[in-house]
Amino acid sequence: MPDNDRSASEPTPEPIRFYGTTWVDHSAGYALRRVGLGLGAVVAAVLGAFLLRFAYEGVAIAEVGSWAEMLLVLAFAVCSALAFSRTLGSYSRRPDAKDAAVESSMRSIRLVGFVGVLLAYALRTVVEAPGEKLARAEYEQALARHHRRRAARTGNPAAKRRSRRR
Repeated sequence: MPDNDRSASEPTPEPIRFYGTTWVDHSAGYALRRVGLGLGAVVAAVLGAFLLRFAYEGVAIAEVGSWAEMLLVLAFAVCSALAFSRTLGSYSRRPDAKDAAVESSMRSIRLVGFVGVLLAYALRTVVEAPGEKLARAEYEQALARHHRRRAARTGNPAAKRRSRRR
């Protein structure tokens, strides 16, 4: 969506998944999309909790022992809590090279704790589009750098030299 008042050399905003670049000016159904995606994430988390309940019942029916049942519940709870906190934190900062290795190792925990990931996404949509604050900060910094560079290069340098010679 190119704006008419933007120059061709001006930096473009980074699109966010499911929102595109509508997060910049909150246009094209941005609020409706936030509500829909937030409710969808809550519904998916509830369905995921039912799925985990069926997994627990399968272990209970197998009668492997109460220790296995408790271990399963503990694993789901810990993984969901870790996935929730990591996901919520990832919306406010970009991972550096050191964090990339840690995030890569967290994939299996996020997979098991998918309910936490969905709840973190739903919670974040209440405030803004997930990742919007980070993308907005980066976009505004890029715009500020662009405007500083443009202000330093205003005018025609050849014309200035001629006017000084007169």
